[in-house]
Order: sequence, then C-alpha cells, then structure tokens
Amino acid sequence: MSKEVLTTKVDPTYDDLPEQRYHFPRTYLRQVEAARGDWIVYYEPRRPSGDLMKTGGRQAYFATARITNIIEDPSKPDHFYALVEDFVPFDHTVPYKKANHYYERAAQRRRFHQQRGFRSRCPKHFRRRV
Repeated sequence: MSKEVLTTKVDPTYDDLPEQRYHFPRTYLRQVEAARGDWIVYYEPRRPSGDLMKTGGRQAYFATARITNIIEDPSKPDHFYALVEDFVPFDHTVPYKKANHYYERAAQRRRFHQQRGFRSRCPKHFRRRV
C-alpha cells in the first residue's frame, strides 16, 4: 500500500482544489493510479505560486484525503484529475523540517527534489505526519 505526498500551492499553477481534486500531468499518472483508494497527505511548498521570485508558503503538510477516482482533463491534453474524498485538514500544520529533523526521510539526501508534485512515502513515514 503506497502513501503519497501531493504538493499544492496557495495560488496553484494547476487546477487544484484540495478538498475535491488534484490536477496533474501524465508524468504522475502511474503513481496516482497506484494510490487510487489510498490516503494521501497534502504539502504546501515555500513558493505560493508558479512565480519563482515569490515566497510565503507554509512549507508544511496541512491535510489528508483519499483518492477515489482519476479522470482525464477534458480541456488540457495529457493532464488528469485525481478526485478526492474524506478531506481532513490538520489541526496544526506539520512543518517540512523541525530543527535538523525532516519528516520525509528522502529530504535528508542531497539530491532530493522537493518540487516534485507527487512523492511516494512508506506507510511508517506517512503515519508520522498524520
């Protein structure tokens, strides 16, 4: 059973609405299909929009939800929507990093690409965040 982290911004480049849907390119389709029916964690990055000069995002995990279905985006080729249900915002956001502790083990690696919109995590690390 996979546990996934989905990145969404305050002012997303994609057509995300975390309570209902997550918009993504074909690049992530296999990963999202593997997560269908499973719980995910939402992550808000430091950059609140696609503008690389802006900062101000919480850089924290803020909610969980369950992926229930995947549909093609009828208006944008090679893009899809992961439909979600059971959206639950956290009482308190969980920071990406606290002191020298990262909540994602992979983040400790030098070549970790946090910008990826969809990241797989093992159930043990998922439970730590939730």
